[in-house]
Amino acid sequence: MSVEAPARILAVDAGQTGIKARLTGGGMPAERLFPGILTHQPLFPQLARVVREVLDAAGAGPGVTVTAGVSGLTDAEADAAALLAVIADPRARSVRLAHDSTTSFLGAIGTGVGAVVAAGTGVVTLAVGPTRVARVDGWGYIMGDAGSGYWIGREALDAVMRAYDGRGPRTALRSAVEARWPELPQAYIALQSADDRVSIVASFAAEVARLADAGDAVAQSISERAGSELAHSVITALVRVDAGVGEPAAVCAIGGVLRSGHVRHAFETRVTAGHAEVHLAEPRGTGLDGAVALADLPAQHPLSAHVSTATA
Repeated sequence: MSVEAPARILAVDAGQTGIKARLTGGGMPAERLFPGILTHQPLFPQLARVVREVLDAAGAGPGVTVTAGVSGLTDAEADAAALLAVIADPRARSVRLAHDSTTSFLGAIGTGVGAVVAAGTGVVTLAVGPTRVARVDGWGYIMGDAGSGYWIGREALDAVMRAYDGRGPRTALRSAVEARWPELPQAYIALQSADDRVSIVASFAAEVARLADAGDAVAQSISERAGSELAHSVITALVRVDAGVGEPAAVCAIGGVLRSGHVRHAFETRVTAGHAEVHLAEPRGTGLDGAVALADLPAQHPLSAHVSTATA
């Protein structure tokens, strides 16, 4: 009796901070980490390079299914056939492509009912009800991403410049900013001209978390407001999909921003106070696990309508 070889899946979790890839099905999973998406450059060539590098490094043969969850994926970009064409590699047999809110949800909750907020450099919330799906925020650093690492960093820079002008209270955040730009009045010029300005701004979120723990009132206020914004998005999403009606809906909060104790406390306090039928849950897995799960997502699941598929 022949034993069918396990399907090979090349899963990609693509964000602005980094791109993670995992090749499964050929023995021990092989994982790689690449630099994050450059939002000012075309997306598909960046993903295609990652796919080909992983396949080359693993010496993979034909029949690989590529599954990808991508931060900031627009409706126009959600075209698996177009990505498959750009990959242009006979080893890639098919592609399943989705916004990373979908893969974050699958990794954290699986195919159940609830909401996941994923807060890193950017942020997006996805809720899945019995029949409907709702995405809240994820509108990028210019128009949205409230409570994200970028949002926190931007609030920190604003607070520092307000203090410098005399428009706001003093804060230890000033020292953190001056460590990067000793000539504070010239900082905005250097920042605006930097290609990686989004990640630079988001990097200050770690200083906000550290100084909030150290007792800086401005850093604490920023952290608490970030947690409140994230909770507001979750509550809104749950209401839109009728999740938590009759039984509590699972709520997962993932991403580096939630490592801040002040952010997480504010988030959990508002979520539980603002929507009675929820229970806070630890994530089952990561966004990369969710990308792997795209390969076996049931066609009848509400999220299936949000996954683009193509086969060579």
